[in-house]
Amino acid sequence: MTPPRSDIILERMMALHPKIIDLTLDRMWALMARLGHPERALPPVIHIAGTNGKGSTQAMMRAGLEAAGQKVHAYTSPHLARFHERIRLAGTLISEDALSATLDEVEKANGDTPITYFEVTTIAALLAFSRSPADWLLLEVGLGGQFDATNVIDRPALTVITPVSIDHQQFLDDTLGEIAGEKAGILKHGVTCVVGPQPDEALEVIEARAARLASPLLVHGQHWHVWEERGRLVYQDETGLLDLPMPNLIGAHQVHNAGAAIAALRRLGLDETACEAAVTRAHWPARLQRLRSGPLVQLAGSAELWLDGGHNAAAGAALAEALSRLPPRPTHLVCGMLKTKDVSGYLRPLRAVSDTLHAVSIPGEAATLPAEDTRKAAAGAGFDARLAASVSDAIAAIRTTQPDARILICGSLYLAGHVLRENA
Repeated sequence: MTPPRSDIILERMMALHPKIIDLTLDRMWALMARLGHPERALPPVIHIAGTNGKGSTQAMMRAGLEAAGQKVHAYTSPHLARFHERIRLAGTLISEDALSATLDEVEKANGDTPITYFEVTTIAALLAFSRSPADWLLLEVGLGGQFDATNVIDRPALTVITPVSIDHQQFLDDTLGEIAGEKAGILKHGVTCVVGPQPDEALEVIEARAARLASPLLVHGQHWHVWEERGRLVYQDETGLLDLPMPNLIGAHQVHNAGAAIAALRRLGLDETACEAAVTRAHWPARLQRLRSGPLVQLAGSAELWLDGGHNAAAGAALAEALSRLPPRPTHLVCGMLKTKDVSGYLRPLRAVSDTLHAVSIPGEAATLPAEDTRKAAAGAGFDARLAASVSDAIAAIRTTQPDARILICGSLYLAGHVLRENA
C-alpha cells in the first residue's frame, strides 16, 4: 500500500535533522518569518506543559470548551496510530490533503536548512491553525518548555503546568528542580498559570520564576482543591464548590488532572455545565483504556484487554494505583519500552498488582529496548517475567493459561500506537 503523501514529506524532512541539539528557538523564528509569522495569527492560546497528565488535562479542557459551544484547535504529541492525531482543527483531525499541502509549503520555505522533526511539524501545525477560525488553541508542549518548539507564543491567554517528575533526563537534566525550571519556561509576564500538584522542589522553582515575571499562579492546594468523596469529584476554589461526577478517564491521578482542567476553565469564565462536561466527555486513548472490539480483543477471548501508554516512574505508580481500584482479577502485563526510559522505576510499583509480565520489543521502533532487557528488569523487580515475540503471542499465551485474566499492554505510547493500529 502506498504511504500517505504526508508521510513521504516527513521522511524527507527527517533527513535534515541537525547533528547537534541547539537549545534555542532560532530555527523556529527564522522559518516562521519566511512563512509570514503564523504564530501571530492564532486564536487565544492555552499553553500546557508538565511531565505527566498534559494530554488528559488538555482533553478535559477541550471537552469543557466544546460543550460551551466554543471551537477549539488542539496540538498534541506524540501521535498513536496516525500523525494526523497531533493536529485538530476546530474539533476535527486535519485531513490528509490539508496536512500534506501544509507540510509541502513548510518544506519549500525551509529548503535544505537543518531542522528537527518536531520543529517542522509544529510550524506546520501553527500554519494550519492560523488559517482556520477557532475560539481557542490548546497547545501542548512536546518536551520541556523553555526551548520547546511550541514556546514561540509571546502572550498566551493562560498557561498550565501539570505534575512534574523525573523523565527525559538526557534532555532535561537530572533533578526535579532543573526539570521544573524547563517546564516553567512557558510562563510569560503577567499571564496566569494554573499549577497542578507538584513536589515541593518543583513548586519552589515554578513560584520563583512566576515572581520574577509577575505571573499570577493558581496552585493546587493553595488556590484550588480537588478530591474524591463518596464516588463524586469535589472541586473548590474562591468562587465556590462544585460537586461533579468522577472523571470518565480512569485512575485517581485523573482527579488531579480534572482539577487543573476545571481551574483553567473557571479562570476563563466557564460555568458548571462546562466543568461537568470536562470530566464526563473527555476522550484520551491509551490512558488505561479498555479495548472492547477488534482482532486483539477477539484473540483475548474472555480475558479483559487494557492499554496504557505511561512510561516513567510516576506513570507506573499512577497506573498501579488505578489498577488496584478495579474489580479483583488476575492481572498480566505485556510490556515494551524505549531504551531511554527508567524501566525498573516504571515497573517497580506495578509488581504490587501483577505477578507476571511478558516482555516484547516495540515493532518498527529503532529506540526500542530489546525484549530481553525488559524481561531482565522485570525479573529484577520481582515479576515472573517471560519473553514474547509479539503482543499477539503474549495475549495468546496468557489466555491459554488463564482465560479470565486482565491483560494490560503497557510501557510506551509507541507500543500503544502499534497496538491500536493492529487492533483497528
